Amino acid sequence: MTAVSRFREIDAARGIAILMMIVFHTVFDLNFFHVMSVNVHSGFWRWFAVSTASLFLFIVGISLVVSRARAEKTLSGFALNKKFLYRGAGIFSLGLLVTVATFLYLHDGFVIFGILHLIGIAIMLSPIFFCFGRFNILIGIVCIAAGAFTGTIHGPAWLIPFGIYPESFFSVDYTPLVPWFGAVLIGMGAGEFLYAGGARRYTLPNVPDIISGTLAFLGQHSLVIYLVHQPVIILLLAAVTGARVL
Repeated sequence: MTAVSRFREIDAARGIAILMMIVFHTVFDLNFFHVMSVNVHSGFWRWFAVSTASLFLFIVGISLVVSRARAEKTLSGFALNKKFLYRGAGIFSLGLLVTVATFLYLHDGFVIFGILHLIGIAIMLSPIFFCFGRFNILIGIVCIAAGAFTGTIHGPAWLIPFGIYPESFFSVDYTPLVPWFGAVLIGMGAGEFLYAGGARRYTLPNVPDIISGTLAFLGQHSLVIYLVHQPVIILLLAAVTGARVL
């Protein structure tokens, strides 16, 4: 979507998710670098992290529906599907860069299949699921429910993208297809209600421009913010608290 044709509410919702992500990762880093003891693996902060990722992925699903509806005006067949294959491959490639960077920095607990890997694969898979329209909500719920099963079993490392992993596995960011692809599918299904044909099907509430505009700006630059925010947080923690980060 061009700057003119973007839906501000989608960008603003993504901006909210970005702010939530920054808050959580700041708290996570405070605990990780032993600046402050915070339980980020259960309770409030665990649910905050789940809500943040869920909102991100739900918006991905809605955006895919809008993007396809608009692309259909000029593309069809393989050319249309190729658009999503290439876009997804690009996001997945950024996920691989995160894998390399976290391996070099952390080694133990580096990111093997994080949220960028998931989003990249989800975009590449989306042409398969567009035909299900609103039924993607049901498929997404089934995918999320399946996570309750995969989360209880262990298996070989090649199953890590599907939510099954070795017993000794640990990663600072793990977002497997099961159950998290379900949030994307629910977003795709909801997009068929909210943005059928690529047009808004509801009336926006009145929100001050300073708020909506700021959030939308963050949402429009979410990928860049995602890639740079952790190094910035870590460097600030080191500067302010003197924590050892290397």
